[in-house]
Amino acid sequence: MSALRSLYHYLLKFPVKLFVKCKVIPDNLADQQQIDPEQPIFYVIRYQSTSDVLALQSACKKLDLPNPLKKVIINGKSFPRVFFLEKTKSVLPWKAKAKTNAIEQGFNILTEHELDAELNAQMIPVNITWGRTPTKEKNTANVGTVIADEESPTWLRKIFIVLLTGRDTLARFSDPLHFRDVKEKHGDNEATAHKLIRIARFHFYRQTISVTGPRLMHRQQMFTAMFANPAIKKIIADEVKSKNISQAKVKKQALEIMDEIAGDYRESMISVGTRVLTWLWKRLYKKIEVSNANTVRNLAQEGHEIIYVPCHRSHMDYLLLTYIIAQEGLVTPRIAAGINLNFWPAGPIFRKAGAFFIRRSFNGNRLYSTIFREYLGLLFERGYSVKYYSEGGRSRTGRLLPAKTGMLAMTIQSLLRGIDRPLTLVPVYIGYEHVMEVGTYHKELSGSEKKKESFLGVFKAIKSLRNYGKGYINFGEPININKFLADEVPDWKSAINPLDPQKPKWLTPTVNLLADKVMTNINQCAALNGVSLVALILHATENKALSKSELESQLDFFLMLQRSAPYSTELTVPPESGAELLAEVIALNKVTVNEDSFGEIISLDESATLEMRYYRNNILHTYVLHAFVCRVLECNTKVSTPTIVKQVQILLQLIKSELFLWGSEEEMRANIETTLSVLSELNIAQQNDDGNWSLMEDNNQRSKARILAECIDETIQRFAIICSLIYRLSPIDKASFEEKVVSIAKRLCVLNNISAPEFIDKKAQSMLISSMQKLGYIDRNEDSQLVPTELLKPLKDIVVNLTDIEVLQSIAR
Repeated sequence: MSALRSLYHYLLKFPVKLFVKCKVIPDNLADQQQIDPEQPIFYVIRYQSTSDVLALQSACKKLDLPNPLKKVIINGKSFPRVFFLEKTKSVLPWKAKAKTNAIEQGFNILTEHELDAELNAQMIPVNITWGRTPTKEKNTANVGTVIADEESPTWLRKIFIVLLTGRDTLARFSDPLHFRDVKEKHGDNEATAHKLIRIARFHFYRQTISVTGPRLMHRQQMFTAMFANPAIKKIIADEVKSKNISQAKVKKQALEIMDEIAGDYRESMISVGTRVLTWLWKRLYKKIEVSNANTVRNLAQEGHEIIYVPCHRSHMDYLLLTYIIAQEGLVTPRIAAGINLNFWPAGPIFRKAGAFFIRRSFNGNRLYSTIFREYLGLLFERGYSVKYYSEGGRSRTGRLLPAKTGMLAMTIQSLLRGIDRPLTLVPVYIGYEHVMEVGTYHKELSGSEKKKESFLGVFKAIKSLRNYGKGYINFGEPININKFLADEVPDWKSAINPLDPQKPKWLTPTVNLLADKVMTNINQCAALNGVSLVALILHATENKALSKSELESQLDFFLMLQRSAPYSTELTVPPESGAELLAEVIALNKVTVNEDSFGEIISLDESATLEMRYYRNNILHTYVLHAFVCRVLECNTKVSTPTIVKQVQILLQLIKSELFLWGSEEEMRANIETTLSVLSELNIAQQNDDGNWSLMEDNNQRSKARILAECIDETIQRFAIICSLIYRLSPIDKASFEEKVVSIAKRLCVLNNISAPEFIDKKAQSMLISSMQKLGYIDRNEDSQLVPTELLKPLKDIVVNLTDIEVLQSIAR
């Protein structure tokens, strides 16, 4: 019998190899899981299916794991390596489905652990998923039901599944289960084996849902459900009454709005899109690096409603993040896209890929806002994952934009409908070594009119298929909205009203807090890369140029700081050396390379200076603490640790909301002290017997600290402008004061050759002034005009000490 089975597997191996392409998740199992190769390894899969076993064999080969077709020898006894939870259904409908011997197998292996104290066998659950076709709300006799993942398909039906979806097969490996732990916690009786099988069944069910998604509603079914929604019924009645028009006319308007908004998800579009994008990314990007995806997979498996909240750099974000989510074995989300992207042919394609469209402004349109809110709530209620960009648009400067709170508010209002599953926000950092629209951004910042999106514009941007370097997708620390509300508003559940969700008083301030946390968590999981690091360093030099050896040395210094005193533990730092990173940047044509008798010089020309400014701003926030430390050391011959800590904490608090910096005062203190230790280890700074710090005398080492300190020179100048002007011009209304600050900033741009659009940005200056108000440095008098407080004098003294004398003189004049 065993010989016949081996022959059967051998004969089927070739057609399976031809029709099946199995993607393994995670693809670095050995790095993530605690697998002991010296102990026996077993696998457990859902169905006793030859195609599943052969797919498992292919996946195990990729991971260098034992062959599932080989027996396991324990204490001289032979055991099958694979556990099957269920047998497949018979093609004969009246024939009962037979049971597997999984319980007997498990019990026998548990018994062996009683005989051998050194034995600790491992069982790895592996979920084999054929395709991603979700089940539909109402099944119809079409191909979709033939390949949809039905429970325990017959062997005949499995043939069609393999033929039609074999090229999109996923093998999801979970954490290994150790038999020794099970025996010690639950015993080695048959009841324990039964319990393990039940847990495994539920485990596989949740994993399958995380891949295929919940039951799929057709658009028309969604429209029917929305017209039955109490909130939409109420707004239709209100519109009829307030505008004195017929109900039929309002319903027609409502249907047109629903049709404009609603997505039309098709799994076939995702399948085709994945293949096209795989081809495209291989030609555009050297590599797409992904970090912390396992956290998202665990959330999906635990039943969380996942809401992806990425930063927005480029139109590529829509495609890249959705593609990566699919590649990581998760169902692709429904995507909130701007109505400006609803142009032919992109609009229909995006809609079938799951996009739903949102207007830039609701303009007080209560009918539209209600329908959109209830559509979003319906997506959450049905269990669909969602993705929206909280910035509301692409960042033109490279910095994160303050979040638009509308979508977050509607998300919380959806909870007030009484949704019974946890809603969890997953912040996502998206980074690139080249953003295809960066040239357009500078034209817009210089005053050019924003061009309307079109297919021709997108085609022109990618038609060259040039090397764009690397892309980065970092999943940040999730935010469980239910828990967040419980912490901020303990009685929030009292506002739940499934029939008519209201807007409680606590909603706006709580949403603002949540928005800041989302953006902070995005910045917390930033990705450093060669382009952004070179941009940050060269922009800190006077002529935007350094010798090649100096730049490589500076890159190594910047990398060492983040490896030893990281901005956050979620920050990703490239493993390469400074020389290797610079070689990649040169290959991308981001810098100019000139050579003289002394060696090569790396510089930025006028065009590159503007472009690289964008990439510099992507990561500036990760170095501001280190830069402030170096600035304080540079401007003081001797300074104590408490003084450094105090001054840096004060300066960080000023720009914390603008740059979405993370960390409490204690966490900042620890990072400042760690930074000082690293500077000491690198012989850049030293601490004398009195505990005072100073920079080393060596000019090469001091230059490293000086360049790092120059990274925040413009920030220091902004502090100096506000501190100086408020004393000279107060009392003054805020609008006038902001204009004066911007005027001085523009003048300093000319005098000091500063080419930074954000330096003269009125919103940035307004945010800094507001931050100084919140921290108590500036107040309002009885006429609501701005005046300095007593706290401003010590701050001004710190700022003046850190500001170049030429800048202070320019401000004074």
